Amino acid sequence: MPAKARAAAGRPYHHRHLRQALLDAALRTIAEGGPAALSLRDLARMAGVSHAAPAHHFRDKADLLTALATDGFLKLDATLRAAQPRGFLEVGVAYVRFAIEQRAYFEVMYRPELYHRDDPALAAAREATGRSLYPLAARARGAPPDSAAALDAAIAAWSLVHGLATLWLAGNLPPALGDDAEAVARRVAAQLFAPGA
Repeated sequence: MPAKARAAAGRPYHHRHLRQALLDAALRTIAEGGPAALSLRDLARMAGVSHAAPAHHFRDKADLLTALATDGFLKLDATLRAAQPRGFLEVGVAYVRFAIEQRAYFEVMYRPELYHRDDPALAAAREATGRSLYPLAARARGAPPDSAAALDAAIAAWSLVHGLATLWLAGNLPPALGDDAEAVARRVAAQLFAPGA
């Protein structure tokens, strides 16, 4: 008998992978209606468990969103690392691709008012992502590592690709740019970080 049917029949149901089921349901909910549409009670219903069951894994909605943001930063870090051998410009393109393909994560990751900013796992994941971007930006601009110029280059690069991704997701870019987000990202990022720029 399916989990939902067992729960409806009043029999106890233990969800072996409840934490992941709640996170997956949260991602679907955010993809459809944004973070504001999220409710632990609704997620419990979607997972086929009692409304109190999520408390075994998440104290509150912010706790669940902290876990999502942490997972998002870890996934982004892996994406950026995979793009590194193709050069810094392609790392920027990978950032934009991640924002579009993993929109539910992206909509949470940069909204610190939604989650526990001081969570150690989240802080470590954010730092790892920065380490994937900052040194490459410094090298691309010929700046000494750990210098003010290196930091400026990294923030410039991040601002460009993050802003582009945000504008793309909101539908605020001119239609004349075309509908290939990666091609647009490559052209726009080249204005700042292509060789000779």
